[in-house]
Amino acid sequence: MVNSNVQYSIKVVQYFIVASVLWAIIGMTIGVILAGQLYWPALNFNSEYFNFGKLRPLHTSGVIFGFVVNILMGTSLYIVQRSGQCELYNKSLSWMVFWGWQLVLLLALISLPLGYTTSKEYAELEWPIDILIVLVWVLYAVLFFGTVAKRNVPHIFVANWFFAAFIIVIAMIFIVNNLEVPVTLTKSYSVYSGARDAIVQWWWGHNAVGFLLTAGIIGMNYYFVPKATGRPIYSYRLSIINFWGLVGFYTWAGTHHLLYSSVPVWVQNIGMIMSLILWIPSWLGAYNISMTMLQNKAKLKTDYVLLFFFSAILYYCLATFEGPLLAIRWFNMLAHDTEWVIGHVHSGALGWVAMSGIATFYYFIPKLWGKDTLWSPRLLKWHFWLAHLGVAIYAISLWVAGIGEGYMWLAQHENGELKYSFIEALEFKAPWLFLRFVGGSLFVLGMLLMATNLYKTVRSPSQLIAREA
Repeated sequence: MVNSNVQYSIKVVQYFIVASVLWAIIGMTIGVILAGQLYWPALNFNSEYFNFGKLRPLHTSGVIFGFVVNILMGTSLYIVQRSGQCELYNKSLSWMVFWGWQLVLLLALISLPLGYTTSKEYAELEWPIDILIVLVWVLYAVLFFGTVAKRNVPHIFVANWFFAAFIIVIAMIFIVNNLEVPVTLTKSYSVYSGARDAIVQWWWGHNAVGFLLTAGIIGMNYYFVPKATGRPIYSYRLSIINFWGLVGFYTWAGTHHLLYSSVPVWVQNIGMIMSLILWIPSWLGAYNISMTMLQNKAKLKTDYVLLFFFSAILYYCLATFEGPLLAIRWFNMLAHDTEWVIGHVHSGALGWVAMSGIATFYYFIPKLWGKDTLWSPRLLKWHFWLAHLGVAIYAISLWVAGIGEGYMWLAQHENGELKYSFIEALEFKAPWLFLRFVGGSLFVLGMLLMATNLYKTVRSPSQLIAREA
């Protein structure tokens, strides 16, 4: 039974969601600029601040820490209240988390183009900002788990299991990976070196993907997909298997990034084996969420928000097929360090993560602001097709470029001399890089349509009696 006397904290959730939309557009727009620079190097403008090396970490940080973390913080604080039928543990603390995290993002926006970086993938920010990140994350953990503890229902809803996992694991791996010795206010050096540094870095890097872009997003979907579908989760038991499978195996898989390196072979093999095992819990979770939607086939056929959710699951299946495939030595030898990997990352980032976020925005924002309908269902349809066309062009072009590039790098004459020069490989993939730019541009255009549609929806006079999501 729903407790109608609970005063849910909605405003801070609204702020997190708006911040997420803004950072999604900023981060993806920077990504399109980078794609343009790869095809037209003159777009670097000979600037020390606007070149690919400075903008690339800003792109990844904007998307991962701006778009994704904001939407996960916002939705987790909403879901933990609703599913627990209780107020937030501390409302003032929630605002400290919000403004603290926006300060982190602002400092990243300033420091990365200036060249202040640790040069570690997804962990480029220097030590003073790292300390701020840890402080904000601890406050967020206290807020989330404090709210779980004061819930008014006996069980903990499965979405909160996934949120709890992403909070705990990200805290653990971020702190361990970012242990560093400060030299000045803007420069530090990692306490690790050589192969040890590589192992710790990809323990962080792969699990940042696994628990921010996978576990957190799955938790969000386990709440919003049943809500949008109007049906319960297909199998609660499968959701628990999905949870423990990801937690049990994902944390071991990061060393598949280090095949054919100086890292011990047995460590490489653990990463490869765990990556293959991950197929099982990943596809079980995808099956569970897709079957939840298929319980209401009539709505799925006509509701573009549900179609966004369903498309996200299909791309999740694709991405979790490619990941283990890339962990197999014979395929890794061909595809590693080629454009295929970029296509794989973005089929997951745009197809799975972004489409899950887009679906959540379309479903959640009208409800959060008490609106009964979207301002323009037609713009929603346009966005759906632009997003799908953009991801397809982006991913397929880079798959083709990657396979061709990998073959050209490996091809040899009988005497062992390479058949193709580095320049010839670049010339081969140039048209595919142009298509990558086109695909990314279409995706960002769809995001701008979404922002317009949702802004008009929030500003429209139509209103529900009560906010309910």
